[in-house]
Amino acid sequence: MNTPLPTSETNTLTDLELAQAIASRLAIQPNDWHRLNRNRKIRAQEQAAAALVYLLKDEPEEALVRLQQAVGWLDRSLSAPPCPTHGEKR
Repeated sequence: MNTPLPTSETNTLTDLELAQAIASRLAIQPNDWHRLNRNRKIRAQEQAAAALVYLLKDEPEEALVRLQQAVGWLDRSLSAPPCPTHGEKR
């Protein structure tokens, strides 16, 4: 687990800023993409955090799409597409 922020720091952030910080922390970084892009738990966390950001920005349609994707990762109805760069000739 990550180290929690001191309460004094979290009290100065808006709900949206906190959600954005969580979404940023849970997003798969480019150097980890190939290793983690098929990890269902990580992908669901990433999508659920993004959904919270959209909800707080009053964009419920986008939030719903992200929540549906999170559910899809968890119930195995969603899979990662193949990497578009595999098989490319350089």
